[in-house]
Amino acid sequence: MTNDKNILIKNIYYMLAYAFQVLKRNNYASIASEKFEHIEDLFAEILSRGISYQLKQGLYREYVPRTESLPTMRGKIDITKTIKHRIQCQQILSCEFDELSENNIFNQILKTTISILLQEKIVAKERKNKLKKVLPFFVNINTIEPSIVKWNTLYFQRNNQTYKMLMNICYFVLEGLLQTTEDGKYHMATFSDEYMHRLYEKFVLEYYKTEHPELKTSTSRIKWNIDYQSDNKALELLPCMQSDIMLEYNGRTLIIDTKYYSQTMQKQYNKQTLHSNNLYQIFTYVKNYDIQNSSNVAGMLLYAKTNEEITPDLETSICGNRIYVKTLDLYTDFKNIASQLDEIRKYINLTLR
Repeated sequence: MTNDKNILIKNIYYMLAYAFQVLKRNNYASIASEKFEHIEDLFAEILSRGISYQLKQGLYREYVPRTESLPTMRGKIDITKTIKHRIQCQQILSCEFDELSENNIFNQILKTTISILLQEKIVAKERKNKLKKVLPFFVNINTIEPSIVKWNTLYFQRNNQTYKMLMNICYFVLEGLLQTTEDGKYHMATFSDEYMHRLYEKFVLEYYKTEHPELKTSTSRIKWNIDYQSDNKALELLPCMQSDIMLEYNGRTLIIDTKYYSQTMQKQYNKQTLHSNNLYQIFTYVKNYDIQNSSNVAGMLLYAKTNEEITPDLETSICGNRIYVKTLDLYTDFKNIASQLDEIRKYINLTLR
């Protein structure tokens, strides 16, 4: 399991499998039966299989800008550099053109991630050998500095859709696990709460989409219950309300906000209490969504369970709406995790007074 949370590494695979449905294909299915001592091993295994599958289809290529001195014209001429060539009595043209190349940001991220995992002592030898087998196919591709990757600008379309899951695995490694040492080298750190929370949230959302098609499952923006015509200035200052998960069935709604912390409780005046900001947040979501005060909207804080002695568990009614605080135990067989999520389904039917 990871060092700072009670979660089985095998369950991280299942979470990834729901978050990225591609992992349910045959070439990944046997991963579920393997044992992983470290999360880096899991990522190395997924990457080696995913890249091997991608190589059969061919590495993604896209047009990248190039500048080259040529005897004949290609693309457009760089006038300044061409004049310099003529002054030096060189009968060549400086040309700028786009070339279809494998040396693009997507493959550079893959090669960089492979290279870093190969340098990491904690990754098992057998998995390093799998990565070494695919590395020669990247001989014409550059490695890059992980810090320069602008993840939010990566654009996926029909020709590179198969890279989406691979890029997310690379993101977890390069952004969630890496730390820079004083001499500029990298080493693996503990998988942080921030990145696990993103996976946890997407997993729960995709689980309900997959296993409970009778529900309308979404992540929705909630409007503030104000007069939009007369309160334009106020609207500009109000923060955006974006629900993690919204389950709807038969006119009833359950808004779920997932939380992944090392500590799920806070201590105030020698007393263990819920995180106040979390409770305020879910209550605000519920009251602004239930503009008719129908009581058919409920809210739930769903924490990943920790090893704390006190586990959040609350069911109450606040201003006519049901509010729940529950935990999901990730340190158990996945079938038990599924049962816990299936059990939450009943709370949609309990939102009426």
